[in-house]
Amino acid sequence: MQPPQHPTLVEVAAAAGVSVASASRALSGASASPKMVEAVRRAAAELGYVPDASARSLKVRRTEQLAFAVADLGNPVYVAMMRAIEGVVRAAGYRLVVSATGADPQMEVEVIRGINRGYADGLIVSPIRITDEVVTEIRRARVPVVVIGTLPASTGIDNVRTNSARGVGLAVAHLVDGGRRSIAFVNGPQDTVPGAARAKGFGKAMQAAGLAVADGQTVGATDFTHDAGDKATTDLLARYRPDALICANDLLAIGALRALRAAGLRVPDDVAVVGIDNTELAELATPALTSVSLGSEERGRIAAAMLLDRLGERGRPPQRASVSPRLVVRASSDPVAPPASSPRKRKQP
Repeated sequence: MQPPQHPTLVEVAAAAGVSVASASRALSGASASPKMVEAVRRAAAELGYVPDASARSLKVRRTEQLAFAVADLGNPVYVAMMRAIEGVVRAAGYRLVVSATGADPQMEVEVIRGINRGYADGLIVSPIRITDEVVTEIRRARVPVVVIGTLPASTGIDNVRTNSARGVGLAVAHLVDGGRRSIAFVNGPQDTVPGAARAKGFGKAMQAAGLAVADGQTVGATDFTHDAGDKATTDLLARYRPDALICANDLLAIGALRALRAAGLRVPDDVAVVGIDNTELAELATPALTSVSLGSEERGRIAAAMLLDRLGERGRPPQRASVSPRLVVRASSDPVAPPASSPRKRKQP
């Protein structure tokens, strides 16, 4: 069987009574009279003509695609970012392609090198491990790259960041205000940017509150996942009994809730729990999870706008933006109940 024959641009031009060059201009949005555009588009619709996107991208050196690379496609933080980015770039006429790096800096390098081969017009990347090689490859990239994450200003790379250390400080202050004093911290891997920043924020906030951090009061999970949070919390409970837990993200907090239930501890009666990221999971948890919002959607929208700006003006100065954290309080961190007042003694007659 012969493959179906697709109408060509030559046939569209003949049907519209114009030259092939004129038909191409009319369909690509280049300079053409309204009358010509109408005639060419009508002919294309009647013939069922579909432009060859790959050939067109070779001609104009544009793919009309933008890329977004993240550590873990299953993490709801990146899902929120992706939705926000997709909304911005779609309105500008771009498709968004998404890839996962597994938090491996070498995979991030490969993604950055890959866009140099022409599969996308620009890239937004959110690395949790930023190495010198990653920064070097971003600088070498032939297309614009925006980083969601903390970079030194000297790198000269467009980036959107948040102060997650300050976010941990908000969580500590909230728990102290609620009467908690034995506050433990379940972190992710400390060789990551968020892990290092959140560990620093916890130590600083506890010191500011006048609370010592004992050995065994902090634990590092192997990953930022709920299974890792379950195991890390179980390990912590074997050596330390907190009255509150701060977890370095909501996935870790979901795992912590499971471990606390397994240990027979009630949340928030026995142990208050606070997460970070304020994802959809926080609202769906039982009890609903207090969490620090780091503005995932806002960071995504800002990064998308930065990338579009860079595509429109390659020579503009590097842009840097910061999104402030905010605490979203829910039932998992209710204050310690005040002690019941002792019954009044009856006066003797």
